[in-house]
Amino acid sequence: MNLIYKIGDRPAFRQVIVFAIQQLLAIMAATLVVPVITNGNWGVSGPDALSPAAALFGAGAGTIIYLLFTKFSSPVFLGSSFAFLGSMASAFAGSIAVSYLGLVLGAVFAGLVYVVLAIVVKCVGVNWINKLMPPVVIGPTVAIIGLSLAGNAIGDLTKASYAGGSIYVCLIVGLVTLFVTMLVSTYSKGFGRLIPFIIGILAGYATASIFYAIGAATGNDALKVIDFSPIVNNFADFGVKSIISVPHFVFPTAFKGLKEITGAQISTVAVAYIPVAFVVFAEHIADHKNLSTIIGQDLLEKPGLHRTLLGDGVGSMVGAFFGGCPNTTYGESVACVAITRNASVITIVTTAVLAMIIAFLSPFVAFVNSIPSCVMGGVCIALYGFIAVSGLKMIQQVDLSKNHNLFVVSIILICGIGGLSVSFGKVTITTVACALILGIIANVLLSREKE
Repeated sequence: MNLIYKIGDRPAFRQVIVFAIQQLLAIMAATLVVPVITNGNWGVSGPDALSPAAALFGAGAGTIIYLLFTKFSSPVFLGSSFAFLGSMASAFAGSIAVSYLGLVLGAVFAGLVYVVLAIVVKCVGVNWINKLMPPVVIGPTVAIIGLSLAGNAIGDLTKASYAGGSIYVCLIVGLVTLFVTMLVSTYSKGFGRLIPFIIGILAGYATASIFYAIGAATGNDALKVIDFSPIVNNFADFGVKSIISVPHFVFPTAFKGLKEITGAQISTVAVAYIPVAFVVFAEHIADHKNLSTIIGQDLLEKPGLHRTLLGDGVGSMVGAFFGGCPNTTYGESVACVAITRNASVITIVTTAVLAMIIAFLSPFVAFVNSIPSCVMGGVCIALYGFIAVSGLKMIQQVDLSKNHNLFVVSIILICGIGGLSVSFGKVTITTVACALILGIIANVLLSREKE
């Protein structure tokens, strides 16, 4: 891929800020929703609930750690991991202080798995990974990462944020977002080509606002697909908190649980988090293989898989320390790099810093919360689609006339698209991980055909 900005390039400051906001919009929805889902699973609210703003701050801080470990040579953002949702539920036991401490300890256990794997990779190299996961395995796995999210994108495309909003209006708003994003990315010759998501989201937001205004004037709630209540509520009692608000960080409460937590609770958390860390390790490999293809540099060799693992593991610990949610590399961030052809690491650095700052800015968080689901659905069709296509491009290197390759690719695609996942108590092997594991086994069993 011909990059407009390579890893070491430094665009003008004003451009970097806009690029960073675009990256932030691409990853923010998913990062904010993990603590929301967790709170729903726990049935907690108010001061006991996890703070989405704190999770955003933790994602920014974790990304900075990741970039430091990778010597600022891997342009990807770390956000809240969905893979650990079940594990996070297991940490909720006893008082809120003990539960929060369990979240932090769980992320530490998962991070330590990455540290151990990094040491192994440093000692024995990455050739074993390349043999275990050649293009015939990693290509369809990357495709599955995007395809497995297709249902989420389509679900959002037809979802109104305002109760009573019409599915057809949602579809119009979402498609306006998608088509504006596509047209700008394809035909724009100037700066707009680098920020198609921002322009697309603003176009969708404006369209939804116009429908809302018409609906309000005519008394037709079906035209209202956008909910402005987050913005209205933020400024209801105008004061300092409506502009700047300190997120509810996890660590102050977690420290209070040190005297209460028991050995049994620690063991429960360890058993819930450690196996999932191995699952996420597989997705870590897939994300970095995909990003390597996009930027034309093998990240497993330079800066090295051991560095990306250390960055991801320690960054995950830091993310949970602040927001309770372990972090992981985000496919949305990788897709944003692919579509905009901007791999400048300074963009990711700025995104991380902005995430930490914005976590304190109530108006921006309120604005993001007011973006209609159908608008984000339109954007995500492009984001998730590019992840899938990146994997399919890797399959182009594979000779599918050989049964060996044909079976491996087929197994991964069908198991992934079919949504195969396996649960053992509170530990869930995700669809992507199941597809990858079966693909690796098939590749090993059928490898004799190569000989």
